[in-house]
Amino acid sequence: MTMPTLAAPPLPHLLGDLAAFGLAIGLSPLHIALLLLLLLGARPLERGSWFVLAWLVTTGLVVTALLTVGHGLLLTMAKGTVHRTGLDLLGAGALLALGLRELLSRSEETSPPGWTDRLEHFVALPLPLLLGVSAALQILSPDNLVLFAKAAGTLLEAGLAPGQEVAATALFALTSGLLLLAPLLALVVAGRERLLPLLQGGKAWLFARGDLLLGLVSLSLAGYLGWQGIEGLGMPL
Repeated sequence: MTMPTLAAPPLPHLLGDLAAFGLAIGLSPLHIALLLLLLLGARPLERGSWFVLAWLVTTGLVVTALLTVGHGLLLTMAKGTVHRTGLDLLGAGALLALGLRELLSRSEETSPPGWTDRLEHFVALPLPLLLGVSAALQILSPDNLVLFAKAAGTLLEAGLAPGQEVAATALFALTSGLLLLAPLLALVVAGRERLLPLLQGGKAWLFARGDLLLGLVSLSLAGYLGWQGIEGLGMPL
């Protein structure tokens, strides 16, 4: 059966969507706080660089795997198709539940969230094990799973040539790591001593408001995906 030919989205629209999805993935309070702890610890540049590199590689590999599956199944991801509408609505429901849970649980707590204590143990792990745990958390995060699928779906819809698809995936991975690259590059430029107060302040802010940030990001994404899904339901198949 021949799949219908669909108009690819304009390049600026495609890049804008990928950048938005990548930045949303990068808003991971746990991984940003973990990087800040690495930069405050022993061998900060070495351990921080491996951590950020592992994040970028993991992002690229996950999207590449989803694209491979999508091409193999001949999925069409244009707005209004069953696959995309289903993904949008399912993702909206999951992120709505996650966002509400984070905000409601945080309102009942008077101390820093429990994940902040676990970060101290993660930082003390040998570097290979630390990178493995970080990659697993990155992949299994409900927010990230939805955003990885959305990024892959956007690329499938665009119908790019293989080389263009690789370049777009690399761009998406780089965008997803901008919030991690920023403190690492600042450490290289400014030096650890000058950056120390900012690193400590950033860590304290994330420990106090990380759950709130995650909840708000999840609710915002749920609203966007819900709107996309409802629009898709109203379009002809």
